[in-house]
Amino acid sequence: MTMKLPALLLPAFYFLAPLAAQVPPGLPELLLPCLTDAPEPVSQAAVLMDAAAGTVLYVKNPDEPISPASLTKLMTMHLVFQEAAARDISLDEEFSPPRESWAINQPPRSSLMFLAAGQRTSLRELLLGLAVPSGNDAAVAAALRFFPTVRDFTAKMNGEARRLGLRQTRFVEPSGISEHNITTAGEFIRFCREYIRLHPESLTEFHSAPDFAYPKAKNVGEIFRDNPRTIVQPNHNTLLKTFPGVDGLKTGYIDEAGYNIALTASREGTRFILVILGAPARPGGDRIRDADGEKILSWAFDTFKTIRPVIGAPEPVRLWKGKSNWIRSIPAEGAEFTAPVNRGNSLWLSTELKDPLIAPIPAGYPLGSLIISDEAGELRRIPLVSAEAYEAGGFFKRFRDSVQLFFRRLSKK
Repeated sequence: MTMKLPALLLPAFYFLAPLAAQVPPGLPELLLPCLTDAPEPVSQAAVLMDAAAGTVLYVKNPDEPISPASLTKLMTMHLVFQEAAARDISLDEEFSPPRESWAINQPPRSSLMFLAAGQRTSLRELLLGLAVPSGNDAAVAAALRFFPTVRDFTAKMNGEARRLGLRQTRFVEPSGISEHNITTAGEFIRFCREYIRLHPESLTEFHSAPDFAYPKAKNVGEIFRDNPRTIVQPNHNTLLKTFPGVDGLKTGYIDEAGYNIALTASREGTRFILVILGAPARPGGDRIRDADGEKILSWAFDTFKTIRPVIGAPEPVRLWKGKSNWIRSIPAEGAEFTAPVNRGNSLWLSTELKDPLIAPIPAGYPLGSLIISDEAGELRRIPLVSAEAYEAGGFFKRFRDSVQLFFRRLSKK
């Protein structure tokens, strides 16, 4: 005889099962069996997310505070995009990088884009300098382009982190060289999802650029233009070349944190985001980090896919005792969801609605569920809510509907 576990016991059961990964909080039961063959990374912390649905699919130490190192520059880039748009400043507008940002004034062992005296540069070049060679000088120049001091820019970074709901994340400077910048894999992946949502063009324009050449003739004074001493630096994210579908985002390293990476990859309509923090701070640690990224992303594409069902306007729902006889429903959530890779090839939509619905009904009132199924059964339920407020009808309308409801109940007995 086969024993079927109650739904409430399923999460506990999977905690006891021989899982290779921690179970992400809120993981749909449909996806729990997929964790049985999840890989185990060497790195200290890792979180994997479906970018469209926002479903966290894999966690290892998601709440452990770790310095982001140069992943910090993603917040710096986010604020550059934000401030440039708010102040109507073109990314191609040229300016002179301030003395504080010159390469010679950066801390020892800094990664650099090689800003120097007498140059003219642009925000677009600074963004490339942040994304590709991870220039600490670019971070300082970006901060001072918008704020009088680096401290003021850092305060803006922390304010933005709070606005985005990142409670453990804090910054002390914009480049990531300080070990006192702190985040968690769980918080940083949420930021990365928002970053990609707000700045999707950054993946092709900046994060997947194979290399960065600077300074060019146009950046230097006229007497140096015949020989600007251009330095070509490759993108530190080597998975751009070795893992199909990777198109971002950023690597990072400091001794105190080890090797970090924020990755995103897209194949056949499914995009994953992966944050890995704390690969060993030793020779070859970057290869360990990249190997962790490859095996988690490979498992993700082999195991999950994003489904984007086409949902038309739901049928109007009967409303009793209201000014209107019908109520318009809308989905309370986005339609995208994560499914096992072998599910959802054909989809069926149905609804379960509360009955009867009696006025008055406020806007956003739960009306029932839209059920998405395939040939193997139910895949997802999306809550349906009232699109607007619906008032009660007059006395005679309420009386007439009360009589109809009375006989309707009798007929169902």
